[in-house]
Amino acid sequence: MRLKPNTPILRYSNTPVLVAFMILILAAGCDQLPGKPKPEERWRPATEVTDFSQLYALNCSGCHGADGRLGAARPLNDPLYLALVSAATLRAMIAQGVPGTAAPALAQQVGGPLTDKQIDILVEGMRSRWGKAENSNNVAFPPYSLQDAGAKGSDPGDSQHGAVVYQTYCAQCHGKDGSGGPKGGAVINPAYLALVSDQALRTAVIVGRSDLGMPNWSANISGRPMSPQEISDVVAWLASHRQTDLLAQGKQSKERK
Repeated sequence: MRLKPNTPILRYSNTPVLVAFMILILAAGCDQLPGKPKPEERWRPATEVTDFSQLYALNCSGCHGADGRLGAARPLNDPLYLALVSAATLRAMIAQGVPGTAAPALAQQVGGPLTDKQIDILVEGMRSRWGKAENSNNVAFPPYSLQDAGAKGSDPGDSQHGAVVYQTYCAQCHGKDGSGGPKGGAVINPAYLALVSDQALRTAVIVGRSDLGMPNWSANISGRPMSPQEISDVVAWLASHRQTDLLAQGKQSKERK
């Protein structure tokens, strides 16, 4: 058979080259296929998450607010609070929880979901994003805990004197008897006191609630900050309204579950 002039001739020897070329093209475009997640969107084990925003959203925002403010629990987006509390104390609270409150232990060693590295990321992220240490360099903070106050010479809290301190510094907002006033809610409510520890009360007295307009220990009365002893005394007065039977009921309910 004689071929006509200009008849194309197929060269099968080039077929493998063409196939390889097509494979390379397809492989290069795999990440662009419809529905294929980007690398940062792909699933990873929870223990491999290292992004602060994601860790905070999953583990902290439910109680402390989406941006560290206006949650049911203390705001963490508070430079004064972060200046008062050391990084070690903050880390311990995240890892081990806070006894006597609803704050859970998040460290894997005690059954929580977070690795040591993830806890470090949370602590460092809060302090770097929300802390402003330079604003508190010359601030003389009261002792953070009752133990710290005792080590510096303060006596244990006196609830009777605390009632007087309360009238001086707190009644104008929370009412004369602590059951609520024009600017603040009830602070002797048994349900509230069952959910907070004495240390949480002390912290609230010292740094206030910046997100709710509650003043700190030095701003209740202009030019007259509360002394460490007055702080311990008013906390003792608040804690004296805690109903132990309500705490026992809560503990029994947890044990039954």
